Amino acid sequence: MTSYVRHASHANSWYSAVPGKLESEISSWLETGSLQCNSTPCNRVAGIIAPHAGFSYSGSTAAFAYSKVDPKSIRTVFILGPSHHYFLKGCAVTNATEYATPLGNIPIDRDVTMEVKRLLGDDLCETMDQSIDEEEHSIEMQLPFVAHFLKRNSEIKLVPLLIGSLSPEVEERVGLTLSHYVARKDVLFIVSSDFCHWGSRFRFQYYNPDDGPIFESIQKLDKLGMDTIEARDPDAFTSYLRKYKNTICGRHPINVFLHASRTFPFKIQFVKYAQSSSCQSMRDSSVSYAAAIVTE
Repeated sequence: MTSYVRHASHANSWYSAVPGKLESEISSWLETGSLQCNSTPCNRVAGIIAPHAGFSYSGSTAAFAYSKVDPKSIRTVFILGPSHHYFLKGCAVTNATEYATPLGNIPIDRDVTMEVKRLLGDDLCETMDQSIDEEEHSIEMQLPFVAHFLKRNSEIKLVPLLIGSLSPEVEERVGLTLSHYVARKDVLFIVSSDFCHWGSRFRFQYYNPDDGPIFESIQKLDKLGMDTIEARDPDAFTSYLRKYKNTICGRHPINVFLHASRTFPFKIQFVKYAQSSSCQSMRDSSVSYAAAIVTE
């Protein structure tokens, strides 16, 4: 399979393709996130959970997690993103040499990428075509923040991993394989996920009137899921998803990371939550965004 440079295919639609404007937005969001999170106790950040919607909706929320990361000690950044368009029973790695962004290209850590594929095996991991790579947004929407890190540490390389519709058993297998990398002090894991997609267009309209208006019911539903994630219990998170059917698009990457990190003394803490709009009636719709940090 021929290698390539992955284009920034969602630039100019999901986020600005103008370097100066994009850099200014990210810097402003990071400053706000840092100021508003300054009371959060923070040791080394081993991972984050960040949303992947258009930056006008979720960029400021993602920055609350990214603002807690010190990129100076990072050498490898894993991004675990859900596959929205391509059906996968397992995972997929990229054959790109670099991922382009308006802020500069990010090199792929080819050695680690190939090692991950070998460790997972052909039954769990394939190599995605360039068209599949460039159609998916869940990984790309994290890249401008990573490119911003490169200004402070030019040695950072990327390991993108597209996560499919995994069974709980496969989530555990993949997670245990990745646990070796979670243990490394020079690795950052980024788990890419939005939270509740609510409304008829998403075919999900869970509403408990006892919780108040619809948007408050959505928030309480998301909070239940966030609590199980903070408890670092992948089985409880699976049970929550089965019970409430919450449309958390990154549910499989989240559970892979929970399995990968469960034997380590990490703490997961959500530091920001937002909704694209406040649903008041069954005709409305919204997407929820949440940011979390994983610290030692």
